[in-house]
Amino acid sequence: MSWLPIGLSILLGMLFSQQPVINTAVSRILGSPVAAAACSVFVTLVCLLILLPFSGGSLRPSLLAALPWWSLLGGMIGVGIVAGAAALAPITGAALFFVCLVGGQLMGAALADHFGAFGLPLRSLSWTRLAGLGLVFVGALLVHRG
Repeated sequence: MSWLPIGLSILLGMLFSQQPVINTAVSRILGSPVAAAACSVFVTLVCLLILLPFSGGSLRPSLLAALPWWSLLGGMIGVGIVAGAAALAPITGAALFFVCLVGGQLMGAALADHFGAFGLPLRSLSWTRLAGLGLVFVGALLVHRG
């Protein structure tokens, strides 16, 4: 595998780490983490609508109607993450928030792999995977104490 996707993933992670910090500041100005999330999601929507014609995708009503009920969860989870980050990052600090967020993402991803959620290939939750997840949570404790 090329290092380019890995490097871009790291860059996206670094940029993503600034979203709760920015949304916290927007929340202070607008008076609400939900208002900050609405602002963020609105800007996201506008950017995606601009990019959509160049992506090869479509939002035709017939295609949207064919989506399974659980496809709406992605957007709902996104709102929870954006609003939750704006509310929680000022309390926990950005580093602890992200260590916990990543730990939760890894746990959820490992469970999705284990059960083959949403059509994923099955990947068993082995002792080595559990040990890796445990190390992430030990890291969260260290960041919390630091």
